[in-house]
Amino acid sequence: MHRALRPFLFLVAVVFLIETWLWGRLSPIVGWVVGLLFWKRIRDAVAAGIDRLPPYPTLLVFIIPVLLLLPFKLSALWLLAHGHWLGGALVFFLAKIVGVAVTAFLFGACRAKLMQLDWFARFYAAVLRARDWAHGIVEPYKQRIRAFARYLRRMIPQSARPGFVRRVLSRIRYRAGRSTRS
Repeated sequence: MHRALRPFLFLVAVVFLIETWLWGRLSPIVGWVVGLLFWKRIRDAVAAGIDRLPPYPTLLVFIIPVLLLLPFKLSALWLLAHGHWLGGALVFFLAKIVGVAVTAFLFGACRAKLMQLDWFARFYAAVLRARDWAHGIVEPYKQRIRAFARYLRRMIPQSARPGFVRRVLSRIRYRAGRSTRS
């Protein structure tokens, strides 16, 4: 039975790692966007509003991205149901990216309040353990892929590698620029 579950567990681990990767990559981008121009005032207002909330009502803040993105996800489902696969997938993907980004921003603003709740702190620790578990599941496969990529690099002649022509042209341009200056 454990052998039969292995592909499912691997898939769960990969999906979990993709979510955490998106979370980690989108948090700084959202912070940068929010830091632009008038967004700073909005960010400060959101942070001040969250600071005034007790811990349990702070949880309600996470309903905001769900409610804001629900129409987009429903429209994506409608597009998919009517055979518009590319449009539906694109709308769903964008809604997912925006949802993770906004949730990451809100979690950053709410984290201190939420950690005051014992059950949430335990849940957060469990999520971190799940992330470590997912890395443990996926890491052997990543190492095999890296080893195979190194093997392929050794086997493929340098002239056939991606970027070879670009590097050669860059060197030619650089040398041509140096010879005209002399």
